[in-house]
Amino acid sequence: MVLLIDTTTEHIGTTIEDELLRSGKHAAGFERIDTTGMRISHCVGCNDCWLKTPGVCAIRDDYEPVLRKMSAADQVWLISDTHFGFVSWQTKNIVDRVMPIVTMYLKFKDGQMRHVMRYDHQPDIGIIYTGDGDQAYLERWCQRTALNLGSRSLGVFSERRGKEAVSCML
Repeated sequence: MVLLIDTTTEHIGTTIEDELLRSGKHAAGFERIDTTGMRISHCVGCNDCWLKTPGVCAIRDDYEPVLRKMSAADQVWLISDTHFGFVSWQTKNIVDRVMPIVTMYLKFKDGQMRHVMRYDHQPDIGIIYTGDGDQAYLERWCQRTALNLGSRSLGVFSERRGKEAVSCML
């Protein structure tokens, strides 16, 4: 399943959703989450999701259903405005709060320290952005985020390249 998480002020996720429907590439299923009006706090680094309640975040807000859907999806596409070349704070909060899907245990993989994954299945990650995002920096960040989650980067696309992003979806 493809999960589109739209944090943009202009709700460009609807445009991506329409393009996905037109393309006929939605056989695996997809869902769009519009975060407008959702209360998604930042990670406070309490480590409860690792120590006290493994796999469950201690913060009680609107994020838990989003995390459940993310962990079940094959692909997660973060649709974000950009500020100062980077994703919005709303998108950053969503990414920072994925820590419950990894464990506190570490291992070396390919010469780098990595978290041991809590679940066998990890979603691949892609970014679609509005504004003047720093393409190279966003690509590197997406690759590193995917690597840290034991998955792969699907790429980073400006909203002008939305059709190209849709071609990368299941």
